[in-house]
Amino acid sequence: MFNEFWGLGFALFNFVLLLIMYKFFGKTGLFAWVAISTILANIQVTKTIEIIGLTATLGNSLYASTFLATDILNEKYGKKEAKKAVWLGFSSLLIMVLVMQFGLKFVPAESDFAQGSLETIFGLIPQIAIGSMVAYLASQHLDVIIFSALRKMFPKDSQFWIRNNGSTLISQLLDTLIFTSIAFWGVFPLDVWLQIFISTYVLKFIVSVLDTPFGYLAKRIKPIDEK
Repeated sequence: MFNEFWGLGFALFNFVLLLIMYKFFGKTGLFAWVAISTILANIQVTKTIEIIGLTATLGNSLYASTFLATDILNEKYGKKEAKKAVWLGFSSLLIMVLVMQFGLKFVPAESDFAQGSLETIFGLIPQIAIGSMVAYLASQHLDVIIFSALRKMFPKDSQFWIRNNGSTLISQLLDTLIFTSIAFWGVFPLDVWLQIFISTYVLKFIVSVLDTPFGYLAKRIKPIDEK
């Protein structure tokens, strides 16, 4: 049960860090969070773990936090700012992929000890990154669109949970389907791929529900630079 408890703590830790970034840096902090989390989640996803009895990839809670960040931006600053964050995350991931592929081509010195490890991680990144970038753009834009539509239907502050969960749970399903199909189809046997798909979405579902209270807290936070 270690992974389950550690994963829960890690998810909550991510949300606390997100709120701290927002408190001290305002919407700029949310933009930074989207960029950082997108990059780190795509590094973490190269590691598989056993959780809730299924094989899953790491990075789900960190990646899911980007949806909370864009929902907060959409809620407090509007659809335009949320879309800007989506493109920032995409650009950050693209830059990481390109820069690291160039970096891997350098001939290491005889004293180097990092090349093998970097190749293990970032050598897998292109296929994963392609899946992630396609899934990211499709799902994040869908999230922004659904959130905006739900805000017209459920405009009250008390109904934020409907906007947040409704948009995230639908967009995360699309994200999981696109990402696992491109990144892992043919890499793992069908039964393992199916486990990764199911467990990835289940974990994202749980994280999406967990992030709702933090969304309400964000609505009440007055960033230092906006006072």
